[in-house]
Amino acid sequence: MTDTQTDATTDATTPLALVTGASSGIGLGLARQFVENGFDVVITAEDAELDQAAAELSSSGRQVLPVRADLSTPEGVTEVYLAATSGGRPVEVVALNAGIGVGGAFHETDLEDDLRLVDLNVRSTVHLAKLVVRDMAARGSGRVLVTASIAAKAPGPYHATYAASKAFVHSFAEGIRVELKDHGVTVTSLMPGPTETEFFERAEMEDTKIGSTDKKDDADEVAKDGFEALMAGKDHVVAGSGKNRVQAAMASATPDAKAASMMQGMTKPGSGE
Repeated sequence: MTDTQTDATTDATTPLALVTGASSGIGLGLARQFVENGFDVVITAEDAELDQAAAELSSSGRQVLPVRADLSTPEGVTEVYLAATSGGRPVEVVALNAGIGVGGAFHETDLEDDLRLVDLNVRSTVHLAKLVVRDMAARGSGRVLVTASIAAKAPGPYHATYAASKAFVHSFAEGIRVELKDHGVTVTSLMPGPTETEFFERAEMEDTKIGSTDKKDDADEVAKDGFEALMAGKDHVVAGSGKNRVQAAMASATPDAKAASMMQGMTKPGSGE
């Protein structure tokens, strides 16, 4: 379902950004960064909060096109791409931010939940990137931001599918960055730590130590870090507090088996009680 607030053909001289998962959290924060810095935006999410986000962003005076679609399906990805490009304007920037989590022991979680996570976090990232990046490479310019996570740096017991999905998209971003550098296209991996969003509630991880902490980063600050790294053409940024950078460095230097054992103390159901 496409819900159009403004015409994407308006003012073709203004750069256009496409942001997925933009109804709340980091995605909405990224969309705010774009409109504050002179971009028109196409924003997409599946939930009804997208309309409220579009109304807020439109108050900036920038053009906003909200597209409600399910990116966990190929049809949803195609719908978003066509909506973003139908006006004839190039997508100068794409922020591939849509994602969900599934908490709990893998043998106990619902298979459909895990597979939908893979479809949204992994498959839709590859699918939408393929469509948009081809256009960018053909014209010789563009910027791509992929929302990964510091969870990509180590195995993630009790959210194993999620951590693996973030390891995938981080590696994917780093790989295509090298391929695209001679085509005028930059790719940046955004790696936040625990952030104050709806993620932990939706993943049913509120009773975990990581989900219940009151020391999460502000989503708008994480988005600002991501936007600045994107516009600077950096390969990646560990966003948020300095603690995240320390944790990411430690995870990279720690053998996987030990890192996984340490992580379970943060992610095991009931660990926050």
